Amino acid sequence: MVNALSDEVLQAAQALARGELIGLPTETVYGLAADALNPTAVNAIFQTKGRPANHPLIVHVADASLVPVFASEVPAFAQRLMTACWPGPLTVILKRHAGVADAAAGGHATIALRCPAHPMAQAVLRAAMSLGVQGVAAPSANVFGHVSPTTAAHVRESFPELLVLDGGACAVGIESTIVDCNRDVPVLLRPGMQSVSQLSAASGVSVLNAFEASAIQTPAAPGTLASHYAPRARVRLMTIEMMRAHLHTPKLPIALWARTALPSVEQPALPEGVKHFPMPSDAAACAHDLFAQLRSMDALGVHEIWIETPPDGEAWAGVRDRLQRAAA
Repeated sequence: MVNALSDEVLQAAQALARGELIGLPTETVYGLAADALNPTAVNAIFQTKGRPANHPLIVHVADASLVPVFASEVPAFAQRLMTACWPGPLTVILKRHAGVADAAAGGHATIALRCPAHPMAQAVLRAAMSLGVQGVAAPSANVFGHVSPTTAAHVRESFPELLVLDGGACAVGIESTIVDCNRDVPVLLRPGMQSVSQLSAASGVSVLNAFEASAIQTPAAPGTLASHYAPRARVRLMTIEMMRAHLHTPKLPIALWARTALPSVEQPALPEGVKHFPMPSDAAACAHDLFAQLRSMDALGVHEIWIETPPDGEAWAGVRDRLQRAAA
């Protein structure tokens, strides 16, 4: 795909070098990308998204050799995490060089860095690097707080005038795991598709959850607001028993996303105005479908979206986090 679109990749890299914004596919979600070291371009990201300027952005780099451009310190456990997980859906937060990427960092003393695995993202980053762009700030390419985009069409719905590279549907489907590495111990700030156990094994030290590290002052991080990833319709997380109990009481049109079959002997059919969509029983498949499913249900014009509460366990942490924020 990248070879067939090499002209488009070059066009995107040139746009980044000129200080313009582009829609960039990654394996997690599509990003609204700009040169991370160009404060005017980065400020345009905040304005375009309607995102608070003190809410930091993730800077995407072509490989780990560019980390010292932005980070002043890289602990050994952070280096091990990057070696094990890059390229891939892991963001590390490190101490930042003073005066470097101030706008992208939201003015904080740390910087969030990631090396994406998507081949088109890699091609754009490397082409842009040859034009002097050493890193690309790229939050999700959507209006701030709304459902993240996982296809080029989703980005164009929000920003029809934007140059958007079409890299297909995102393979992972939810944003990267974020680990704070600017302290003596690594702390998980945003769950993704890597579990705490996997991160601990990769880093060689125990990774704490944010609630376990409540005494440690953690930095501001992307995607950690209580309410986020929300469609227009109200999202409600419910057990299957709650769904069945309330299924025949609402008067509003409702969309259901559930792993468990809802019709039963007592209730063989769904009421009129209730649409049921099957939720994958595998966590990775559910993450892949999550944002696209929220968008498609919202497009039906329903007033509420009922979602079966994800199972407990590490594998579902990223999905559970996104759905809790969508329902907040």
